[in-house]
Amino acid sequence: MFFGPVAVQEAAGGILGHSLAVGGERFRKGRLLSAEDVAALAAAGHSRIHIARLDDDDLPEDEAARRIATTAAGPGARPAAAFTGRANLYAETAGLVVVDAARLTALNALDEALTVATLANHDIVEPGQMLATVKIIPFAAPKTVIAQGEALLREGGPLVRIAPFRPCAVGLVLTRVAETKDSVLAKTEQAVAIRLGRLGSRIAASRTVPHEESAIAAAIRDLKAAGCAPILVFGASATVDRGDVVPAGLVAAGGTVAYFGMPVDPGNLLVLGRHGEVPVIGVPGCARSPKLNGFDWVLQRLCAGLDVTPRDIMGMGLGGLLKEIPSRPMPRDNADRPTPARPPSRPRIAILVLAAGLSSRFGDSHKLLAELDGRPLIRHVIDNALQTDHRPVLLVTGHQAEAVAAAAGNRDRIAVAHNPDYASGMASSLRTGLAALPSDIDGALICLGDMPDVPPAVLEQLVSAFNPTEGRAICLPSHKGKRGNPVLWGAQFFPDLSRLAGDAGARSLFMPHADWICDVAVDHPGILQDYDTPAMLAARGLTAR
Repeated sequence: MFFGPVAVQEAAGGILGHSLAVGGERFRKGRLLSAEDVAALAAAGHSRIHIARLDDDDLPEDEAARRIATTAAGPGARPAAAFTGRANLYAETAGLVVVDAARLTALNALDEALTVATLANHDIVEPGQMLATVKIIPFAAPKTVIAQGEALLREGGPLVRIAPFRPCAVGLVLTRVAETKDSVLAKTEQAVAIRLGRLGSRIAASRTVPHEESAIAAAIRDLKAAGCAPILVFGASATVDRGDVVPAGLVAAGGTVAYFGMPVDPGNLLVLGRHGEVPVIGVPGCARSPKLNGFDWVLQRLCAGLDVTPRDIMGMGLGGLLKEIPSRPMPRDNADRPTPARPPSRPRIAILVLAAGLSSRFGDSHKLLAELDGRPLIRHVIDNALQTDHRPVLLVTGHQAEAVAAAAGNRDRIAVAHNPDYASGMASSLRTGLAALPSDIDGALICLGDMPDVPPAVLEQLVSAFNPTEGRAICLPSHKGKRGNPVLWGAQFFPDLSRLAGDAGARSLFMPHADWICDVAVDHPGILQDYDTPAMLAARGLTAR
């Protein structure tokens, strides 16, 4: 790949290396420069610019990132569309992220052009949380490197997957001595119930017994017979040896002690054992507190269906210093200290479908009710929106509201907002729709009800490009240099959109917010095609009735 400065007249067909101001517009780095772009750059006074030109053995950055992300994603990990050489993987369900650390290191060692970053192995994740990001550093990567990366990723299991939490019926054994207070037992059971609830599990049965080997053994056998798994044993006194009361009780029940102790503080005095196929954990006393400790790491893996071995316990020492000490206070018990930043989640984007217009150019019938391939035109738009996972999908109705809402279908999956002032123009429909959206969304895709040829992939591309912190808060698609619809607007612009009047469209705000605009090149001409007349519909080659 060539990268360097060239005379602006020689830049057509190149990839812009650095963002530049061009009149009232901003050409962002990565833009494929057309002859018209070159003329605009020259007119704006640019005489020499940095560009990249790809060779035959180069793979464009987005395609390279897409291929690696797709191959790296295992069950529960969904790759998003690539943009600016980056493709993120997001969690589809709650659970633990499982990463093959050795192959991740090998992948990153292939070439400096290819980088993959993930969460720490066995981190807890929620649906929509980012798991990993693939970033191609230059504007292209060697085809051979990407092929090698794909081959490496196909060896063994997936590079990144989610072990989803599964509901476990947990057995709980609490031991007591003469001085044990009932309040301590109640607090312990409450702490366990809270932990399990966060993982989608519950205490199915509990036994409170004397702190004696025989009593513990009987309780373990009883809970196992009741179908409980795993079984947790909280001793009234700390376990200090393999031969102590709790591990001895497990052995007396017919179980085995796999490992005693763990290199995590707090949590050192944990007992890892089994009774047949049922895990039995001697829980350290620190787990009576809700603070994070080594027992949490073991419990999380068990509730995610992962086996915990002695070698796993041995490997927990790296990062296992959890204890609060004067030189390293933890923010969880200090409300006045900032909490650690959480890994980013996918932006929450709503889809707003404007379908309130008078349809005056379509004659006596309503264009949104015209049938294409056996479905009303508006149904195509709604179905395309629902094929993404962006919610809510909100339909704004006006003219012939009941008929349009019925034609859209999917009433159990979409929301509907009626605009009584629809005759005043599109601006009133924008206001109606924005007012009906949840307050916590990050942005909204403004879709037009008469554009059925915009596929879900385009909507995903726009969301992948959206990143207000990097200046991409208004994302609009372009096909062969021509801008189209829909447009993704960040929530920061909702007040401006709500102030529009009459038939003024949102595009009137492009000029005052030019620095926030990101053009997203797409391969689908559907972003340029709406259907305002029967003749336009017929030209599509489909039957309307």
